[in-house]
Formats: sequence, structure tokens, C-alpha cells
Amino acid sequence: MSWTDFFIILITCGVLMLACRVLPLLFLKGRELPDHVAKALGFIPPAAFAALVANDLFSAQTFTFSSSALLIPLLAAIPVFIVAWLSKSLAWSVVVGVAAFALLTLATPLFSTTL
Repeated sequence: MSWTDFFIILITCGVLMLACRVLPLLFLKGRELPDHVAKALGFIPPAAFAALVANDLFSAQTFTFSSSALLIPLLAAIPVFIVAWLSKSLAWSVVVGVAAFALLTLATPLFSTTL
């Protein structure tokens, strides 16, 4: 592939991605969405978050390493699910998940000698 072909593909992809993100905003400006559409769009952030968490928890790479490599993400997911259930906040779920994962990762060497 030549550089000319590459830049044609790159610019075309950039213009199409920009159009897919900007055109709906321009066409829907000043209009109110029906309730069922607004409700359906509200499910996108939790679904994306759940897909990212499931991808990290159940990747094939996780199962090939030690048991702590599998156990840490699963244990970190427990407080995330509790916070998500109680607060219904995506931001708090992310903060708690990162904190739980960091604490468990730091604490793993302390427990690895006793296990």
C-alpha cells in the first residue's frame, strides 16, 4: 500500500467518523426525543461499562496465569457491583473498582507468602 492510498483511507475514515458523531447532533438540535428513545439511550453507558468489566474479568489471558491473576479482578468486582447497585452511579463504580483493584494488587505480595 502506498502512502497516498494510506492517507486517502485515513482521511476518509476520519471524515466518516466525524460525520457519524456530528450529524446526529445537528439534525436533533432543538428537538425533544421520544421517551422510549431517551430511555434506550440511557442504557448505553451501563452496557458499555458492563462489557468492559466482563472483558477484563473473563479474558482468556487471565486464566493462563496464576490464581491471583484471576482472583484479584473477581474480588475487585464485588465492591463495584455493590456500589453500582446502591448508587446507580457509573463514576463511583469506576472509582471504587480502580481503588479495590489497586489495594488488592498491593496487598497480594503480603498474602502470597502465607498461601
